[in-house]
Amino acid sequence: MEQRDRPLRLDKFLYFVRFAKSRAKAVALIEAGHTRIDGRPVAGIRDDVRISQTITMAIGNNIRAIRVLAIPSRRGPAPEAQACYEDLIAPEPIDAGGR
Repeated sequence: MEQRDRPLRLDKFLYFVRFAKSRAKAVALIEAGHTRIDGRPVAGIRDDVRISQTITMAIGNNIRAIRVLAIPSRRGPAPEAQACYEDLIAPEPIDAGGR
């Protein structure tokens, strides 16, 4: 897997590491406003992702928090994508009304 040293746009990163099935779905996830980089709300799809940053996002009914370990150069197979980040919390369901 070739890795890049320079930053990558957030929408591409989410697509490359398989958090979104398409770039359009990555854009929709970001535009929904449920994504943060290092605790700050993401301003737009062009925010850059860098190694060692923490990305927090709500995907469906789950909250995900990951630390970026590598910047991928492509959307590769799942094991290659998973090597680019570390899960900081296991996927947790979002509490739906205190149940």
